[in-house]
Amino acid sequence: MSGSEVHAPRIWIDADACPGVIRDILVRAAERARIHTTFVANQWIRLPASKWLRSLQVPGGFDVADQAIVERLAAGDLVVTQDIPLAALAIERGADALHPRGERYTRDSIRERLSIRDFMDELRGAGVQTGGPPALHARDRQAFAAALDRWLAHRPRVAD
Repeated sequence: MSGSEVHAPRIWIDADACPGVIRDILVRAAERARIHTTFVANQWIRLPASKWLRSLQVPGGFDVADQAIVERLAAGDLVVTQDIPLAALAIERGADALHPRGERYTRDSIRERLSIRDFMDELRGAGVQTGGPPALHARDRQAFAAALDRWLAHRPRVAD
């Protein structure tokens, strides 16, 4: 890529834990915005036929999907994930990262989220029951859709 070329941003989804309603929002957005969107999981993800959508199945194993995303993403891309370490790696590589509840991870917020994650891991390791995330509500879906729309509106445009 020469210095004058602009990378066409892509969306990468850590699809193993991506809620179905969020997947549906991403599918519609990919079509509407005409942006290449790849769902990465250790199982096959059924998607509508589209030149903008792709499912990438990776072998099972710890962080295999995360590594597949990190190996392929470029600065300016968007990663949709609940995985804090994956979001941190994406940001480190110049990509944006978005939680399925609509929270945009930043360099500042990711450090705090990593600290909280590590603390919770220590508690679980000590046998403390920490519970899981709350259920996804309509306001979470709306927050995600709004954050995705903001990202799409500000991405660089290149010819298809």
